Amino acid sequence: MSFTNVPITVINQIYSKSTKLDTFADTNALLEICDRRLTPFIHFWTTAEPTLILGINDRRLPKLADGLKSLSANHYDYFLRNSGGLAVVSDPGILNISLFIPQPDTVYTIDQAYEIIKGLISMSFPQLEIKSYEITNSYCPGKYDLSVNGQKIAGIAQRRTTNALVLMLYLSVNGDQDARSQTVAAFYNAADAYSQSRWTFPHVNKATMTTVQKLGFEDITPSDVEHKFLASVNQQNISVDLTSGSDLLISKAFNEERAKQLRKIQLRNEQLPIV
Repeated sequence: MSFTNVPITVINQIYSKSTKLDTFADTNALLEICDRRLTPFIHFWTTAEPTLILGINDRRLPKLADGLKSLSANHYDYFLRNSGGLAVVSDPGILNISLFIPQPDTVYTIDQAYEIIKGLISMSFPQLEIKSYEITNSYCPGKYDLSVNGQKIAGIAQRRTTNALVLMLYLSVNGDQDARSQTVAAFYNAADAYSQSRWTFPHVNKATMTTVQKLGFEDITPSDVEHKFLASVNQQNISVDLTSGSDLLISKAFNEERAKQLRKIQLRNEQLPIV
């Protein structure tokens, strides 16, 4: 599973309501930097506020404005990301892990890439039998949903450039997963998702999802998961660089790329209805 012989630069961020669009601007900028410099990264991040991150397909909802009003009524912020798929939740109890892998020579298939991050999560929790298959009535269901006893704990997506890829995973660590699922279900109902048949939206059932905490890790925090994940990386004889990330974030090259990516996301979000 050793996917690099270069130390991985680790970045850790918490995004406030006012910087929510920076989440994917930073992701896109790091992917470009990974592609150019052939440098691997791990980006841990959370949002300070409960937030629904809309996927591109969610723009097709018949009554999107009503769905967004539902989110506000449930005290959720929201924004539209620039990648495919459907809505996912982010809040302080959900850890987002983005793993950036250069691939100038070895090109991983889609499934091979997913197996890399699944393997690291499985190593982080050897007590759990983690399986990967679609949990159909979860929010943002996908082929590589990670589940335990049939209940989803994580979802994964990936993006690619010529020489790099990023695996983007969210893990429900702790918090009220039922409330998260109910908020997404209310969003799709308010947005009249099921009145049309051209696009498929999930019928979210709260029973299909859970948290790591509920699986026997009573006091676990996102920070604990970060340590477990980095230990799993170390077990692959890959070293981690915990110091260079802060320098990268203030570098001219990163900030120029980030500004370009942020503008793209801002323009995309200007397409959302005003509610």
